[in-house]
Amino acid sequence: MTTVTLQGLSTAVPPTELLQPEVAEVFGAQPDLTRLSQRIVGTSFGGSGIERRYTVLEELDLRTEPAREPEFFDRASGLLLDPGTRLRNDRYAEHATRLYVEAGAAAIAAAGSVERDDVTHVITVSCTGFYAPGPDFVLARDLGLRPGVQRYHLGFMGCYASMPALRLASQLVQADPEAVVLVVSVELCTLHLRTSNDPDTIVATSLFGDGAGAGIVTARPPAAGERALRLDAFATRTTPTGEGAMAWRIGDHGFEMVLSNAVPSLIGEHITGAIAPLLDAEAPLAAALAEERAGDAIEHWAIHPGGRSILDKVESTLRLSEAQLAPARNTLRDYGNMSSATVLFVLDRILRDPATADGDRVAAMAFGPGLTVESGLLTVQG
Repeated sequence: MTTVTLQGLSTAVPPTELLQPEVAEVFGAQPDLTRLSQRIVGTSFGGSGIERRYTVLEELDLRTEPAREPEFFDRASGLLLDPGTRLRNDRYAEHATRLYVEAGAAAIAAAGSVERDDVTHVITVSCTGFYAPGPDFVLARDLGLRPGVQRYHLGFMGCYASMPALRLASQLVQADPEAVVLVVSVELCTLHLRTSNDPDTIVATSLFGDGAGAGIVTARPPAAGERALRLDAFATRTTPTGEGAMAWRIGDHGFEMVLSNAVPSLIGEHITGAIAPLLDAEAPLAAALAEERAGDAIEHWAIHPGGRSILDKVESTLRLSEAQLAPARNTLRDYGNMSSATVLFVLDRILRDPATADGDRVAAMAFGPGLTVESGLLTVQG
């Protein structure tokens, strides 16, 4: 088998920072909220484990001048506005393009073994907007990639989508060891935030932020001194129940998130079975999982921080240590849930940690509609 690595792992966020207490105050002050919903806003925002998030919507920044023609937030009245899906998607096309190019360029620059002309394939990922020609086209054009670069877009899959993107990239390199695949995920979740009395919508509003992650998947050895992640194995598991517990639908006023409070329990019930296929081929890892001590066999865990309660359930079910969940919890604290881009932020945090050593194993896992669990087994190199 060809050795395939993820190199040049890079992340990016828009410049506007949202402090969680300030956002909670804005959402809690909306006049149409019931008293119960006001309490849910306080509980959801206060117990989220998030301190700050980032957004492409400058008008949400309370420290800047108010927008002359507000589209999402009227500072003068304090009202959150409710633009239609077309306007929200137009803003996605405008802002996502910049982040795709920024993150993609950063990944190529950080991967010392490749240049722009070496990229043979582009895989883009997003579930928060659409346009065509799409982000795959934009990346190839604006980065000056070779004219014949092959392009793929994984759209509307949800929070787990970066894992199948890495799996697809790995399969392309396994089929052609000369392939060099640029993977970029961009999610602008805040474009779809809204005020509501629906508890699921309130919870989603308290969690989601904007961000981008990117990397190069290749069979080329990493450059001297560069850290990379060897892509060893991937697995997919769809739970037998919970199809309606997490969903992402297109409404007249943006995309609508369904995030049931049953999700953490469903993940807890099925997470052990979801990672079992990754570990079955390696006896020590399989034995550790059977004895419910997976944390002893794998040093690092890149868990998608879908929310604080999800991380709590993963930690208790797999008996992971606080230190093993720290990269996920700290990513949630500093950025919120950025849908599919988030697991790349967690992997980047693990890879940059001075305590991470060459040869350490990493289990990555993300959750999304279905209810689907996508996981991967990786090894630190360099």
